[in-house]
Amino acid sequence: MPRIGAKGLAALLALAAGDAAAAGISGDVVKIGVLNDQSGPYRDGGGPGSVVAARMAAEDFGEVAPGVRVEVIGADHQDKPDVGAAIARRWIDTEGVDAIADLPASSVALAVSDVVRAADKVLLVSSGGSARLTGDACSPNTVHWTFDTWALAHGTGKAMVEAGGDTWFFLTADYVFGHDLEEQTAEVVRASGGKVLGAARHPLNTADFSAFLLQAKASGAKVVGLANAGTDTSNAIKQAREFGLAAAGQQLVGLLSDTTIVHSLGLEVAQGLRFVEPFYWDLNEGTRAFGARFAARFDGKEPTQYQAGVYAAVLHYLKAVRASGTDAGAVVVTKMKELPTDDPLFGKGTVRVDGRVLHPMYLFEVKRPAESTREWDYYKLVSTIPAEQAFRPIEQSHCPLVAGVHG
Repeated sequence: MPRIGAKGLAALLALAAGDAAAAGISGDVVKIGVLNDQSGPYRDGGGPGSVVAARMAAEDFGEVAPGVRVEVIGADHQDKPDVGAAIARRWIDTEGVDAIADLPASSVALAVSDVVRAADKVLLVSSGGSARLTGDACSPNTVHWTFDTWALAHGTGKAMVEAGGDTWFFLTADYVFGHDLEEQTAEVVRASGGKVLGAARHPLNTADFSAFLLQAKASGAKVVGLANAGTDTSNAIKQAREFGLAAAGQQLVGLLSDTTIVHSLGLEVAQGLRFVEPFYWDLNEGTRAFGARFAARFDGKEPTQYQAGVYAAVLHYLKAVRASGTDAGAVVVTKMKELPTDDPLFGKGTVRVDGRVLHPMYLFEVKRPAESTREWDYYKLVSTIPAEQAFRPIEQSHCPLVAGVHG
Protein backbone atom coordinates (compact mmCIF):
# COMPACT_ATOMS: atom_id res chain seq x y z
CA MET A 1 0.00 0.00 0.00
CA PRO A 2 1.58 3.31 -1.02
CA ARG A 3 2.41 5.76 1.73
CA ILE A 4 0.72 9.17 1.73
CA GLY A 5 2.92 12.14 2.51
CA ALA A 6 1.91 15.06 4.74
CA LYS A 7 0.86 17.20 1.78
CA GLY A 8 -1.21 14.38 0.31
CA LEU A 9 -2.90 13.72 3.62
CA ALA A 10 -3.73 17.40 4.01
CA ALA A 11 -5.23 17.43 0.53
CA LEU A 12 -7.38 14.41 1.29
CA LEU A 13 -8.59 15.92 4.55
CA ALA A 14 -9.44 19.16 2.79
CA LEU A 15 -11.35 17.26 0.11
CA ALA A 16 -13.24 15.28 2.74
CA ALA A 17 -14.11 18.47 4.60
CA GLY A 18 -15.35 20.02 1.38
CA ASP A 19 -17.47 16.96 0.57
CA ALA A 20 -18.93 17.03 4.09
CA ALA A 21 -19.79 20.71 3.75
CA ALA A 22 -21.31 20.22 0.31
CA ALA A 23 -23.37 17.28 1.57
CA GLY A 24 -25.40 19.65 3.77
CA ILE A 25 -26.14 22.08 0.93
CA SER A 26 -29.25 21.25 -1.08
CA GLY A 27 -28.67 20.77 -4.79
CA ASP A 28 -25.00 21.78 -4.49
CA VAL A 29 -26.04 25.41 -4.98
CA VAL A 30 -26.59 28.29 -2.60
CA LYS A 31 -29.27 30.38 -4.25
CA ILE A 32 -29.97 33.93 -3.12
CA GLY A 33 -33.00 35.91 -4.28
CA VAL A 34 -32.90 39.71 -4.10
CA LEU A 35 -36.52 40.76 -3.65
CA ASN A 36 -37.19 44.48 -3.86
CA ASP A 37 -38.82 47.40 -5.66
CA GLN A 38 -37.47 47.53 -9.20
CA SER A 39 -40.08 49.84 -10.72
CA GLY A 40 -41.54 52.09 -7.99
CA PRO A 41 -40.55 54.68 -5.36
CA TYR A 42 -37.69 52.62 -3.87
CA ARG A 43 -36.10 51.52 -7.14
CA ASP A 44 -33.22 53.99 -7.12
CA GLY A 45 -32.09 53.21 -3.59
CA GLY A 46 -32.05 49.44 -4.04
CA GLY A 47 -33.60 47.98 -7.17
CA PRO A 48 -31.24 46.45 -9.75
CA GLY A 49 -28.29 47.92 -7.84
CA SER A 50 -28.98 45.59 -4.93
CA VAL A 51 -28.77 42.61 -7.30
CA VAL A 52 -25.38 43.92 -8.46
CA ALA A 53 -24.25 44.26 -4.83
CA ALA A 54 -25.34 40.70 -3.99
CA ARG A 55 -23.43 39.33 -6.99
CA MET A 56 -20.33 41.30 -5.97
CA ALA A 57 -20.53 39.72 -2.50
CA ALA A 58 -20.80 36.24 -3.99
CA GLU A 59 -17.84 36.88 -6.28
CA ASP A 60 -15.73 38.38 -3.50
CA PHE A 61 -16.51 35.47 -1.17
CA GLY A 62 -15.56 32.72 -3.60
CA GLU A 63 -16.37 29.06 -2.95
CA VAL A 64 -18.68 27.95 -0.17
CA ALA A 65 -17.37 24.42 -0.68
CA PRO A 66 -15.88 22.46 -3.61
CA GLY A 67 -18.56 21.77 -6.19
CA VAL A 68 -21.05 24.23 -4.67
CA ARG A 69 -22.18 27.19 -6.78
CA VAL A 70 -23.57 30.50 -5.53
CA GLU A 71 -26.35 31.94 -7.68
CA VAL A 72 -28.09 35.31 -7.35
CA ILE A 73 -31.47 36.16 -8.90
CA GLY A 74 -33.79 39.15 -8.53
CA ALA A 75 -37.48 40.07 -8.71
CA ASP A 76 -39.80 43.05 -8.26
CA HIS A 77 -42.33 42.80 -5.42
CA GLN A 78 -44.01 46.08 -6.45
CA ASP A 79 -44.19 47.13 -2.77
CA LYS A 80 -47.14 44.75 -2.31
CA PRO A 81 -47.04 42.21 0.56
CA ASP A 82 -49.14 39.64 -1.34
CA VAL A 83 -46.91 39.88 -4.41
CA GLY A 84 -43.76 39.60 -2.30
CA ALA A 85 -45.07 36.61 -0.38
CA ALA A 86 -46.13 34.86 -3.61
CA ILE A 87 -42.69 35.35 -5.18
CA ALA A 88 -41.01 34.09 -2.01
CA ARG A 89 -43.16 30.93 -2.00
CA ARG A 90 -42.44 30.23 -5.67
CA TRP A 91 -38.73 30.82 -5.22
CA ILE A 92 -38.58 28.48 -2.23
CA ASP A 93 -40.97 25.78 -3.44
CA THR A 94 -39.92 25.47 -7.08
CA GLU A 95 -36.67 27.37 -7.67
CA GLY A 96 -34.53 26.26 -4.73
CA VAL A 97 -33.88 29.68 -3.21
CA ASP A 98 -32.12 29.44 0.16
CA ALA A 99 -32.03 33.09 1.24
CA ILE A 100 -34.01 36.21 0.32
CA ALA A 101 -32.36 39.61 0.60
CA ASP A 102 -33.11 43.36 0.64
CA LEU A 103 -36.93 43.72 1.16
CA PRO A 104 -37.81 47.43 1.07
CA ALA A 105 -41.31 48.25 2.32
CA SER A 106 -41.60 46.84 5.81
CA SER A 107 -45.07 45.48 5.12
CA VAL A 108 -43.52 43.24 2.45
CA ALA A 109 -40.60 42.25 4.69
CA LEU A 110 -42.97 41.20 7.47
CA ALA A 111 -45.10 39.13 5.07
CA VAL A 112 -42.08 37.42 3.52
CA SER A 113 -40.63 36.75 6.99
CA ASP A 114 -43.55 34.41 7.73
CA VAL A 115 -42.99 32.52 4.47
CA VAL A 116 -39.25 32.19 5.06
CA ARG A 117 -39.64 31.00 8.63
CA ALA A 118 -42.21 28.35 7.70
CA ALA A 119 -39.84 26.96 5.06
CA ASP A 120 -36.72 27.26 7.28
CA LYS A 121 -34.87 29.55 4.86
CA VAL A 122 -33.05 32.83 5.59
CA LEU A 123 -34.24 36.45 5.37
CA LEU A 124 -31.56 39.14 5.02
CA VAL A 125 -33.29 42.51 5.42
CA SER A 126 -31.43 45.61 4.29
CA SER A 127 -34.00 48.14 3.00
CA GLY A 128 -37.00 47.21 5.17
CA GLY A 129 -36.91 49.48 8.19
CA SER A 130 -39.48 48.47 10.79
CA ALA A 131 -37.91 47.72 14.17
CA ARG A 132 -40.66 45.11 14.60
CA LEU A 133 -38.43 42.80 12.53
CA THR A 134 -36.21 42.44 15.60
CA GLY A 135 -39.04 43.17 18.05
CA ASP A 136 -42.38 41.43 18.43
CA ALA A 137 -42.13 40.04 14.85
CA CYS A 138 -38.57 38.71 15.18
CA SER A 139 -37.71 35.31 13.73
CA PRO A 140 -34.89 32.78 14.19
CA ASN A 141 -34.55 32.95 10.38
CA THR A 142 -34.16 36.75 10.02
CA VAL A 143 -31.11 39.03 10.18
CA HIS A 144 -31.70 42.79 9.98
CA TRP A 145 -28.85 44.86 8.54
CA THR A 146 -28.35 48.58 7.72
CA PHE A 147 -30.92 50.59 9.76
CA ASP A 148 -34.28 50.44 11.49
CA THR A 149 -36.94 52.87 12.65
CA TRP A 150 -35.60 52.95 16.23
CA ALA A 151 -32.13 54.00 15.03
CA LEU A 152 -33.52 56.65 12.69
CA ALA A 153 -35.87 58.08 15.30
CA HIS A 154 -33.27 58.29 18.04
CA GLY A 155 -30.42 59.42 15.85
CA THR A 156 -32.21 62.24 14.03
CA GLY A 157 -35.04 63.13 16.41
CA LYS A 158 -32.83 63.72 19.43
CA ALA A 159 -30.26 65.69 17.45
CA MET A 160 -32.90 68.02 15.99
CA VAL A 161 -34.54 68.77 19.35
CA GLU A 162 -31.15 69.47 20.89
CA ALA A 163 -30.48 71.90 18.02
CA GLY A 164 -33.68 73.84 18.83
CA GLY A 165 -36.24 72.00 16.71
CA ASP A 166 -38.63 71.38 19.59
CA THR A 167 -41.99 71.43 17.78
CA TRP A 168 -42.76 68.81 15.13
CA PHE A 169 -45.30 67.92 12.47
CA PHE A 170 -45.05 64.63 10.55
CA LEU A 171 -45.71 63.76 6.91
CA THR A 172 -46.04 60.00 7.09
CA ALA A 173 -46.23 57.22 4.51
CA ASP A 174 -49.42 55.36 5.34
CA TYR A 175 -48.07 51.86 5.95
CA VAL A 176 -46.18 50.04 8.69
CA PHE A 177 -42.74 51.63 8.12
CA GLY A 178 -44.12 55.18 8.14
CA HIS A 179 -46.30 54.51 11.17
CA ASP A 180 -43.41 52.99 13.13
CA LEU A 181 -41.04 55.81 12.21
CA GLU A 182 -43.53 58.52 13.15
CA GLU A 183 -44.45 56.84 16.45
CA GLN A 184 -40.86 56.21 17.52
CA THR A 185 -39.61 59.66 16.50
CA ALA A 186 -42.52 61.28 18.33
CA GLU A 187 -41.56 59.38 21.48
CA VAL A 188 -37.97 60.66 21.19
CA VAL A 189 -39.13 64.23 20.56
CA ARG A 190 -41.35 64.20 23.66
CA ALA A 191 -38.71 62.49 25.80
CA SER A 192 -36.22 65.19 24.75
CA GLY A 193 -38.57 67.98 25.81
CA GLY A 194 -40.22 68.73 22.46
CA LYS A 195 -43.84 68.70 21.31
CA VAL A 196 -45.64 67.00 18.43
CA LEU A 197 -48.24 69.31 16.90
CA GLY A 198 -49.78 66.88 14.45
CA ALA A 199 -49.34 64.53 11.50
CA ALA A 200 -50.70 63.90 8.01
CA ARG A 201 -50.57 60.46 6.41
CA HIS A 202 -50.14 60.12 2.66
CA PRO A 203 -50.47 57.13 0.30
CA LEU A 204 -47.30 55.34 -0.78
CA ASN A 205 -45.89 56.75 -4.03
CA THR A 206 -48.18 59.79 -4.14
CA ALA A 207 -47.44 62.55 -6.66
CA ASP A 208 -49.29 65.38 -4.92
CA PHE A 209 -48.28 66.48 -1.42
CA SER A 210 -50.12 69.81 -1.53
CA ALA A 211 -52.87 69.01 0.99
CA PHE A 212 -50.41 67.43 3.42
CA LEU A 213 -47.90 70.29 3.13
CA LEU A 214 -50.60 72.88 3.74
CA GLN A 215 -51.44 71.08 7.00
CA ALA A 216 -47.77 71.06 7.96
CA LYS A 217 -47.39 74.77 7.18
CA ALA A 218 -50.53 75.67 9.11
CA SER A 219 -49.23 73.81 12.17
CA GLY A 220 -46.39 76.30 12.60
CA ALA A 221 -44.06 73.49 13.67
CA LYS A 222 -40.36 74.27 13.57
CA VAL A 223 -39.60 70.82 12.14
CA VAL A 224 -41.54 68.90 9.51
CA GLY A 225 -40.43 65.28 9.83
CA LEU A 226 -40.74 63.19 6.68
CA ALA A 227 -41.57 59.66 7.84
CA ASN A 228 -41.29 58.23 4.35
CA ALA A 229 -38.58 57.24 1.88
CA GLY A 230 -37.49 57.13 -1.76
CA THR A 231 -39.30 59.32 -4.27
CA ASP A 232 -41.92 60.16 -1.63
CA THR A 233 -39.21 61.98 0.33
CA SER A 234 -37.74 63.78 -2.68
CA ASN A 235 -41.18 64.81 -3.99
CA ALA A 236 -42.23 66.10 -0.57
CA ILE A 237 -39.05 68.19 -0.28
CA LYS A 238 -39.42 69.64 -3.80
CA GLN A 239 -43.06 70.57 -3.25
CA ALA A 240 -42.37 71.95 0.24
CA ARG A 241 -40.10 74.52 -1.35
CA GLU A 242 -42.88 75.55 -3.72
CA PHE A 243 -45.26 75.98 -0.78
CA GLY A 244 -42.75 78.16 1.09
CA LEU A 245 -42.21 76.06 4.21
CA ALA A 246 -38.53 77.05 4.44
CA ALA A 247 -39.41 80.71 3.90
CA ALA A 248 -41.85 80.38 6.81
CA GLY A 249 -38.98 79.21 9.04
CA GLN A 250 -39.84 75.49 9.00
CA GLN A 251 -37.06 72.93 8.60
CA LEU A 252 -37.67 69.70 6.72
CA VAL A 253 -36.01 66.57 8.06
CA GLY A 254 -35.81 63.42 5.96
CA LEU A 255 -35.95 60.75 8.64
CA LEU A 256 -34.80 58.21 6.06
CA SER A 257 -32.69 59.54 3.23
CA ASP A 258 -29.97 58.34 0.88
CA THR A 259 -27.65 59.65 -1.81
CA THR A 260 -30.15 59.00 -4.63
CA ILE A 261 -32.65 61.35 -2.98
CA VAL A 262 -30.02 64.08 -2.69
CA HIS A 263 -28.98 63.38 -6.29
CA SER A 264 -32.53 63.82 -7.56
CA LEU A 265 -33.04 67.02 -5.56
CA GLY A 266 -29.70 68.63 -6.34
CA LEU A 267 -27.54 70.32 -3.72
CA GLU A 268 -29.24 73.69 -4.20
CA VAL A 269 -32.46 72.22 -2.81
CA ALA A 270 -31.04 69.52 -0.50
CA GLN A 271 -28.22 71.52 1.17
CA GLY A 272 -28.36 71.53 4.96
CA LEU A 273 -30.57 68.44 5.30
CA ARG A 274 -29.52 66.23 8.20
CA PHE A 275 -30.18 62.52 8.71
CA VAL A 276 -28.54 59.36 10.01
CA GLU A 277 -27.17 56.54 7.85
CA PRO A 278 -24.78 53.66 8.55
CA PHE A 279 -22.94 53.93 5.24
CA TYR A 280 -21.62 56.53 2.81
CA TRP A 281 -19.45 55.67 -0.15
CA ASP A 282 -16.88 58.37 0.73
CA LEU A 283 -16.60 57.52 4.43
CA ASN A 284 -13.22 55.73 4.39
CA GLU A 285 -10.80 53.83 2.15
CA GLY A 286 -12.86 50.64 2.25
CA THR A 287 -16.12 52.34 1.25
CA ARG A 288 -14.39 54.35 -1.48
CA ALA A 289 -12.80 51.24 -2.99
CA PHE A 290 -16.14 49.43 -3.00
CA GLY A 291 -17.84 52.49 -4.41
CA ALA A 292 -15.43 52.65 -7.33
CA ARG A 293 -15.98 48.96 -8.15
CA PHE A 294 -19.74 49.25 -7.81
CA ALA A 295 -19.94 52.40 -9.94
CA ALA A 296 -17.93 50.71 -12.68
CA ARG A 297 -20.63 48.01 -12.86
CA PHE A 298 -23.66 50.22 -12.32
CA ASP A 299 -23.68 53.17 -14.72
CA GLY A 300 -21.28 55.28 -12.68
CA LYS A 301 -23.63 55.44 -9.67
CA GLU A 302 -22.20 55.22 -6.17
CA PRO A 303 -23.79 52.59 -3.87
CA THR A 304 -26.52 53.52 -1.41
CA GLN A 305 -26.78 52.34 2.19
CA TYR A 306 -29.35 49.71 1.13
CA GLN A 307 -27.12 48.26 -1.59
CA ALA A 308 -24.18 48.26 0.82
CA GLY A 309 -26.35 46.42 3.35
CA VAL A 310 -27.20 43.74 0.79
CA TYR A 311 -23.50 43.25 0.03
CA ALA A 312 -22.54 42.95 3.70
CA ALA A 313 -25.47 40.68 4.58
CA VAL A 314 -24.86 38.28 1.68
CA LEU A 315 -21.14 38.14 2.47
CA HIS A 316 -21.77 37.28 6.12
CA TYR A 317 -24.47 34.77 5.18
CA LEU A 318 -22.06 32.92 2.89
CA LYS A 319 -19.43 32.84 5.65
CA ALA A 320 -22.01 31.21 7.92
CA VAL A 321 -23.03 28.66 5.28
CA ARG A 322 -19.40 27.67 4.83
CA ALA A 323 -18.77 27.50 8.58
CA SER A 324 -21.91 25.47 9.35
CA GLY A 325 -21.71 23.21 6.29
CA THR A 326 -25.43 23.52 5.59
CA ASP A 327 -27.99 25.85 4.05
CA ALA A 328 -30.66 25.01 6.66
CA GLY A 329 -32.08 28.41 7.59
CA ALA A 330 -32.19 28.57 11.38
CA VAL A 331 -28.84 26.75 11.65
CA VAL A 332 -27.17 29.27 9.33
CA VAL A 333 -28.68 32.26 11.17
CA THR A 334 -27.44 30.82 14.46
CA LYS A 335 -23.96 30.65 12.94
CA MET A 336 -24.31 34.24 11.67
CA LYS A 337 -24.93 35.28 15.28
CA GLU A 338 -21.89 33.35 16.48
CA LEU A 339 -19.50 34.80 13.90
CA PRO A 340 -18.38 38.44 14.23
CA THR A 341 -19.31 40.57 11.24
CA ASP A 342 -16.37 42.03 9.35
CA ASP A 343 -16.59 43.71 5.95
CA PRO A 344 -15.12 46.82 4.28
CA LEU A 345 -18.41 48.73 4.34
CA PHE A 346 -19.69 48.51 7.92
CA GLY A 347 -16.54 47.31 9.65
CA LYS A 348 -16.52 44.89 12.55
CA GLY A 349 -19.69 44.17 14.48
CA THR A 350 -22.02 41.51 15.81
CA VAL A 351 -25.43 39.97 15.14
CA ARG A 352 -27.54 40.02 18.28
CA VAL A 353 -29.82 37.21 19.43
CA ASP A 354 -32.85 39.14 18.08
CA GLY A 355 -31.26 39.30 14.62
CA ARG A 356 -30.25 42.95 14.83
CA VAL A 357 -26.81 43.68 13.33
CA LEU A 358 -24.89 46.19 15.45
CA HIS A 359 -22.67 48.75 13.73
CA PRO A 360 -22.17 52.51 14.05
CA MET A 361 -24.63 55.05 12.63
CA TYR A 362 -23.54 58.47 11.38
CA LEU A 363 -25.23 61.85 11.44
CA PHE A 364 -24.61 63.48 8.06
CA GLU A 365 -25.38 66.91 6.64
CA VAL A 366 -25.81 67.61 2.93
CA LYS A 367 -23.10 69.88 1.57
CA ARG A 368 -23.62 73.30 0.05
CA PRO A 369 -23.02 73.35 -3.74
CA ALA A 370 -19.69 75.17 -3.24
CA GLU A 371 -18.46 72.40 -0.92
CA SER A 372 -19.00 69.57 -3.42
CA THR A 373 -16.11 68.64 -5.69
CA ARG A 374 -17.79 66.06 -7.96
CA GLU A 375 -20.99 64.17 -8.70
CA TRP A 376 -22.11 62.07 -5.71
CA ASP A 377 -19.92 64.17 -3.34
CA TYR A 378 -22.90 65.11 -1.19
CA TYR A 379 -22.37 64.46 2.53
CA LYS A 380 -20.22 65.75 5.34
CA LEU A 381 -19.95 63.86 8.61
CA VAL A 382 -21.35 65.63 11.66
CA SER A 383 -21.00 62.96 14.34
CA THR A 384 -20.70 59.21 14.92
CA ILE A 385 -23.18 57.20 16.99
CA PRO A 386 -21.38 54.13 18.44
CA ALA A 387 -22.88 50.73 17.69
CA GLU A 388 -23.89 50.15 21.31
CA GLN A 389 -25.93 53.38 21.27
CA ALA A 390 -27.23 53.32 17.71
CA PHE A 391 -29.88 50.61 18.10
CA ARG A 392 -32.59 49.68 20.59
CA PRO A 393 -31.13 48.21 23.79
CA ILE A 394 -31.70 44.48 24.00
CA GLU A 395 -33.43 44.97 27.37
CA GLN A 396 -36.19 46.91 25.61
CA SER A 397 -36.79 44.28 22.96
CA HIS A 398 -40.11 42.43 22.73
CA CYS A 399 -38.52 39.68 20.65
CA PRO A 400 -39.48 36.21 21.97
CA LEU A 401 -35.94 35.00 21.19
CA VAL A 402 -34.57 37.47 23.74
CA ALA A 403 -36.84 36.25 26.52
CA GLY A 404 -35.00 32.94 26.65
CA VAL A 405 -31.67 34.72 27.01
CA HIS A 406 -32.58 37.66 29.21
CA GLY A 407 -35.79 36.42 30.73
